[in-house]
Amino acid sequence: QVQLMESGGGSVQAGGSLRLSCTDSARTYGKYTMGWFRRTPGKEREFVAVINWSGHSTYYADSVKGRFTISRDGTKSTVYLQMNNLEPEDTAVYYCAADESWNYDTEYLLPRRYKYWGQGTQVTVSS
Repeated sequence: QVQLMESGGGSVQAGGSLRLSCTDSARTYGKYTMGWFRRTPGKEREFVAVINWSGHSTYYADSVKGRFTISRDGTKSTVYLQMNNLEPEDTAVYYCAADESWNYDTEYLLPRRYKYWGQGTQVTVSS
């Protein structure tokens, strides 16, 4: 059973950087496509980025393209979200998600496509 744990959230000023990590603490080493989503109060969970199992294919929401980078380590069990040039609009709870798939399609921009979720980590960007 996959158990996802996010870390790395915090508070920064606009223009700053944070790196989020998401680890499968159960170390199932399965072949998972991984995604990052975020949610602000009163809104639906919003797609941020996705990476396929090999790490060779990524896709980003327009709102973060050029500022955020998703990657995964050599063991494939940890996924990162490097967030640069942060804006107050990036303030949200960030969640990582996993699904048992080698690759992704447009369905993976939707939360319902993912089977496993972490508990979330808060990111706050002040102006």
